[in-house]
Amino acid sequence: MKTADSSKFPSWFFIFGLVSLRSVDLSYALRETQQCVDGTYEHEGVTCCQCGAGTFVEKHCTATTPVGKCTSCREKTYNSHPHSQESCETCTSCSQLNANLELDVSCTRARDATCRCKKDHFCGSKEACILCFPCKECTEGVKVACTATNNTVCSEKTEGGNKTGLIVGLTVIFVLIIVLGPLAFFCIRKRNRNNTPEEGRNDLEILSLQEPLLKRDLPDIAEIIGWTVMKDVATRSCMLDTTIENCKLNNVGNAQEQTLELLNKFVEVKGRQARTTLIQTLKNSGKRRIAERVVAKLNSSA
Repeated sequence: MKTADSSKFPSWFFIFGLVSLRSVDLSYALRETQQCVDGTYEHEGVTCCQCGAGTFVEKHCTATTPVGKCTSCREKTYNSHPHSQESCETCTSCSQLNANLELDVSCTRARDATCRCKKDHFCGSKEACILCFPCKECTEGVKVACTATNNTVCSEKTEGGNKTGLIVGLTVIFVLIIVLGPLAFFCIRKRNRNNTPEEGRNDLEILSLQEPLLKRDLPDIAEIIGWTVMKDVATRSCMLDTTIENCKLNNVGNAQEQTLELLNKFVEVKGRQARTTLIQTLKNSGKRRIAERVVAKLNSSA
């Protein structure tokens, strides 16, 4: 009996050791055999599977947890390709003020929305439009109809009609110069004599609008304007909601940096018209005092 028991012991001991070894290597075996259909990325020295389109990384994989967690994008957000981001992109909005856009294709978790021009509007671009303009109206007939990518082309006027129109136009301009010129000169002299401090500021404003915004002035302007007002200016100027939101997300908790980044984006979009657009938008939105402070700052730096 004792001889039989001693002969069974090595077999049970071998089986127990094999099971223990398999359990220790289980997590590593999972990682080695896991198929990452959307590719991989490195996180803290561990190779993780990328999350597919329409999802984001809620939890990265670790050495002890070889499989991370991917979660579907929230409402009004998307991701169009496999990635390792911890958030989704904000869907494009087609309802920007005065942009004359309407929704073409709705946003899904895996695809951004696309916009198109409203009826009787065009943007002149084959790429995604961010601003559309009213189509031209013709009085002599339409040669080429207005589409989303081109303006109306009107029929050519007759040669006689062109000459007649040119003569009439030049005559009207000449009469206006003769009649209104002296009157305008008189009004300007009278205004200069009775110029109030407020009007003086308007003259400085007009002078300041002739020059482009300089990089050196942007930090001071951002401090004067602040995030809330700068965001309103960007929205009124038809900048993309995603651009505005990204400036905020790139500088969480730092309103000054958020404002400065958005102001830089504004200058990039508007170019030499940035100063004019900024001052006029501030005035039109009831922020006249802020506009005057910005003008004063720019004039002092000139």
